[in-house]
Amino acid sequence: MKSIKLELKWAVIFIVMMLTWMLMERVLGFHDERIELHPVITNFVAIPAILVYILALRDKRKRHYPNKMTYWNGFKTGLIITAIVTVFSPLMQYITSAVISPDYFENVIAYSTANDLMPEEDARAYFNMESYIVQTVMFTPIMGVFTSALVALFFIRKN
Repeated sequence: MKSIKLELKWAVIFIVMMLTWMLMERVLGFHDERIELHPVITNFVAIPAILVYILALRDKRKRHYPNKMTYWNGFKTGLIITAIVTVFSPLMQYITSAVISPDYFENVIAYSTANDLMPEEDARAYFNMESYIVQTVMFTPIMGVFTSALVALFFIRKN
């Protein structure tokens, strides 16, 4: 098996970017006083996430496939990054929920019930560490495969 140092590097960059984004959301109040904006604002993380994949595939093409990079070469690189990030996604979620924003679950439960978005029992079942870890382990590979498939289209280079 070929070395995956480059993919590991970009997976670490992706993880740091995600944790930085979560810290930014918390500092800007989207986990407490502006929690009503959180469902919209959090989706903007797709922009730096896609950018990381773009930079990773550009780096891979430059270093490993200077004259020819097939779709499969780019897609495979994205899949390896996705696999590494997926393995670390429970830890990322734990760091986000326990260290960066330990009050988030209580805040979102309070907001959801106060605004009649869902009954408290449902909110508690959905907004908790276990639920979010399951969601992140399921969502990370889906979005990573989709992003890899899309970004790889732009890095095909033939002789």
